[in-house]
Amino acid sequence: MNYKIIDKETYYRKGVYRHFTEDCKCSVSMTARIDVTDLAAHSKETGTKFYINFLYLLSKVLNSSDDYRMQYLWQSDELVCYDVINPTQYVFHEDTETCTPVYTTYYEDYDRFYENAVLDLERAKNTREYLLDAAGHPNWFDASFISWLSYDSLNIELPDGYLYFLPIVNWGKYREEGGRLMMPVTVRMNHAVADGYLVANVFRLLEKEIGSFCG
Repeated sequence: MNYKIIDKETYYRKGVYRHFTEDCKCSVSMTARIDVTDLAAHSKETGTKFYINFLYLLSKVLNSSDDYRMQYLWQSDELVCYDVINPTQYVFHEDTETCTPVYTTYYEDYDRFYENAVLDLERAKNTREYLLDAAGHPNWFDASFISWLSYDSLNIELPDGYLYFLPIVNWGKYREEGGRLMMPVTVRMNHAVADGYLVANVFRLLEKEIGSFCG
């Protein structure tokens, strides 16, 4: 796990950063539907899991820009940018109706990522513990699939003043709309390091990556 320290005096969002870490500590959350028709078809044709394919593309998008790999280290009052961020996904246990966090390392190589993600999920099915280890996994973003609902909006609240910068992403069931499969995705980021443009760009990049991935 490596990172570079951002000089707050030369940071291109210096004024915004100061305002939203001192005057108005808040986050920004956006929900939109993205077209996953081609990704669903590709997953079916290749016999691969749609869920893991989407998780890979999401991880690729969030690793494509420094803006999505930022974090605040409160111990040293430093703004840092990680070299890479990895997804914390979840496995749901039907018998207990609880979830177990699953740490999956992001690899740009799709085959390597897919194989490891499958193995990580299988191992997690054998435990019922909520083994969340934020201290041991600092450069990990939250990626949670809400499989029971094709929702219209979702809001993630963190305590007031809590400067947590890594993305929190949720997505729900896709549903047919006008002959296309549309899936709700929610992206939450801290306003100090992201504005509406950067959050909206996650959705645009996801659809672009889906197009490239499905060829």
